[in-house]
Amino acid sequence: MSIFSGDFLANLPFLVIALVIGFTVHEYAHAYVAYKFGDSTAAKQGRLTLNPASHLDPIGTILILIAGFGWARPVPVNRFNLRRPRLHSILVSVAGPLSNFVVAFIATPFAILFMYFLGDSAVTTFFAQLFQTIVYLNVLLFVFNLIPLPPLDGYRIIEDLVSPDIRAKMSQYEIYGPIIFIVLIVTPIGDYTIWPFLQGGIRTISVAFYTFYDSIFLLFL
Repeated sequence: MSIFSGDFLANLPFLVIALVIGFTVHEYAHAYVAYKFGDSTAAKQGRLTLNPASHLDPIGTILILIAGFGWARPVPVNRFNLRRPRLHSILVSVAGPLSNFVVAFIATPFAILFMYFLGDSAVTTFFAQLFQTIVYLNVLLFVFNLIPLPPLDGYRIIEDLVSPDIRAKMSQYEIYGPIIFIVLIVTPIGDYTIWPFLQGGIRTISVAFYTFYDSIFLLFL
């Protein structure tokens, strides 16, 4: 399953720009929150930056374009450097998906403006599609990363919420997580598990964003 429909070449510029923004902001958010809570591991490796070159993984970026899933370079975090390892680890994990949620929320009014209020031209059409893609892909990254399978952020959040005993048991089976995840993504099983979850989450959040801003615009325009 692909994350877009229509002509690949026509959509490619918008997808690339949106992915660069989404991946970069996501990884920077992890690094920034970890640094604020006492872990400078990522900062020392040059990851405390909004330079996309520091965060993008070429294979992960290509895969999300053609297969609907992918990854950026994971930000290294040493939880034992954090002032409150359990709580701050959760906040570091949440920061990535939350940053994508915020990007999508901020991009939504621009998508609406270019779609409906700034005339009909090649320029407005281009930016309307660009901001729509930014909204869509950042909502996708938000929902996708909350799936509770390793190595995604959703799993890391659960890992730090449970008791140390349960965490130790989870770590014994963690190596199987990526295998299970790939099977769910690339086989028909995913059509009944992960993809409905992603599609439902994207649809619900996107509709909520557009509805919220539509009501705001109707009040003032």
